[in-house]
Amino acid sequence: SFIKEAGIEVNRPEATTATKQDQANILIAIAADGQIWIDRRRVDVRNIRANIERLHAENPQGSVVIQADKQSTNEKLVAVMDAARQAGVFNVSIAASEP
Repeated sequence: SFIKEAGIEVNRPEATTATKQDQANILIAIAADGQIWIDRRRVDVRNIRANIERLHAENPQGSVVIQADKQSTNEKLVAVMDAARQAGVFNVSIAASEP
């Protein structure tokens, strides 16, 4: 299904184990073309960590949900996950659609 919460439409992959996630505080989208969006703004891969740190400081209990288009690369997904961990956020989920 398509989702536009992080500022762009993302066609998420399906997963039979997908579960409903409570409203996340930091939504990050990875588009099919590899562009990364946080809070409705396109973000350069080098600035992901700083953006996550800023948003996490506003709500330290918040989690990160990555909405990666099924056409995006694992390289981008891993880069975003690494940036979240480097920013001190270890509650990171990957959004998927139920089949």
